[in-house]
Amino acid sequence: MKKYQIVAAILCALTPLAHAADEINLDEVVVTATRIEQPLKETLSSTTVITQEDIKNSQAPDVATILRSVTGVEISQTGGMGKATSLFLRGSNSTQVLVLIDGVRINSATTGTASIQDIMLDQVERIEIVRGNVSSVYGSEAIGGVVQIFTKKGQGEPRFNASVGVGNLGTQRLSAGFGGSNEKTNYHLQVSSFNMEGVSAINPSILPKANPDTDGYRNTSVSTNLRQSLSTGNSISFSAYNSMGYNQYDNAFGVPTDINTNTQKISKVSLAADNTLSENWLSHLQYALGVDEGHDYKNGQPSTYSLFKTNNQQLNWQNTVQLSSTVKVLLGVENLVQTVDSDVTYTINQRAINSPYAGYTGNFGSHLIQANLRSDNNSQYGTKNTGLLGYGYTLNENWRVSTSYSTAFRAPTFNELYYPGFGNPSLNPEHASNTDAALRYDGNARQIDVVYFNNLTQDLIVYSPGPVNISQARTDGVELAYTEQFGNSTLKASVTSQNPRNEITGTPLVRRAKQHGSVAWSQKFGSMLWGVEWINSGERTDSGQTLPGYDVFNFTASWALNKETTLAFRADNLTDQNDASVYGYNPLGRTLFVNMRYQQ
Repeated sequence: MKKYQIVAAILCALTPLAHAADEINLDEVVVTATRIEQPLKETLSSTTVITQEDIKNSQAPDVATILRSVTGVEISQTGGMGKATSLFLRGSNSTQVLVLIDGVRINSATTGTASIQDIMLDQVERIEIVRGNVSSVYGSEAIGGVVQIFTKKGQGEPRFNASVGVGNLGTQRLSAGFGGSNEKTNYHLQVSSFNMEGVSAINPSILPKANPDTDGYRNTSVSTNLRQSLSTGNSISFSAYNSMGYNQYDNAFGVPTDINTNTQKISKVSLAADNTLSENWLSHLQYALGVDEGHDYKNGQPSTYSLFKTNNQQLNWQNTVQLSSTVKVLLGVENLVQTVDSDVTYTINQRAINSPYAGYTGNFGSHLIQANLRSDNNSQYGTKNTGLLGYGYTLNENWRVSTSYSTAFRAPTFNELYYPGFGNPSLNPEHASNTDAALRYDGNARQIDVVYFNNLTQDLIVYSPGPVNISQARTDGVELAYTEQFGNSTLKASVTSQNPRNEITGTPLVRRAKQHGSVAWSQKFGSMLWGVEWINSGERTDSGQTLPGYDVFNFTASWALNKETTLAFRADNLTDQNDASVYGYNPLGRTLFVNMRYQQ
């Protein structure tokens, strides 16, 4: 289905259908775009928030699933739940997207990506997605944007929650948690498990050396948050998260009788102190460790190269100074030490990055200003300086125009540099410049964003077949996002038209479509809430092949049986479309899931 069909559907939706009775929450506060708390309506970066209510209503099991319908996001997966997953933002490489859990880096230093397929939504309170370059805020890997995942925290009276669900393909899902707060203490503990028998990851009619048996996935996760107030404006907090995924996969170059499995662990621990040093000065000091650890096995024995473990050790001191009611200054310094532990012999297995950074946000009536500077001193590549300058002008009560220019860099991963028989130690870091221009409408119940983006990357790292730099790559395009409420109904739609390509040869970048988008409608009837969703993607290339475009239709419904108990249902890919996103690999096809949820 062509992009103009999506655009036409959205433009029709922009026509007022009814008088809205409810209001979109324009006062939603976000932190990811600038590292400073600010209302979502004042952010100059394109930012989407997935709230706890969104997560509950979606019934989606993992982060990868719920991100599929977010503006500008594309997901590719090698065979369904738990399989290797790539996240693309606005056509950028998956290695150019930084993923944080409660502010802690979890990207692997060997693959450069985060294992979002192993992050279950039972542990998640909210997600903030920033599209576009924010390297001057977070450093390397943030060329395409940042996805920050916030785990559940306790508030209010102590409450217990539990859920149980089953579905086709042998799906089972369990979760339980307890949390709350009192005058001095906030606390929460959540545990969950997930199991799916799945489908064969690889299509043996395309790649005949793969084992045609089903490739299942199971996951156990736990998260905890504890915050203790010491005095007014001063507190300490501890948080921990651990996800363990057990996955069966197929090897396209193996033997049909081989059984290939892996375990993937994502964990983080964080200790932080928040202090009010003066009336206008807030200090945040955090020590954290983010871990990505994988083990590969063949026929029950460790593979030739079995262990890949990344430790991201972070020490961050961030200061926010309120110069006036509408002007804030950010000053901070960050130390990141990345260490790789593996049975692969890497020439270098550790690097340290020391990074002073500064930011400025100002609201002067009709004028919004954002400025950021960062200097990353990398033990391998020396000092890399990046910056961002953004400006917004409010035309009237509802309309705003804005523009920004920013620079970025990304250091190569240890696999790209040193993996035996594959790595290229002569690789240069990637450098990028990004320009955005946006038009936003904020009404009582309607929000519209139109964004033009243009990202130019020099020395982009691609595989041909090993890692090499190409002199220039460019992704430019237009995003349209629309949300409106009509009484008890909500309509959301988005479309992205982009052209990710090698700037010199014109060759498209792999696994990214030139057009993709979604339309979703939800309706509440008394104690019942139902929703339908259409996800569209155009064709894209992979392994020298062209993968066809697809249209996927999803359905959700929930019934509040009483104030504490909800019965919910989710159906994905109702028409059983072949929405394979990697050549030779099978998608899950149609999936059905029913869930009972109790919230005290």
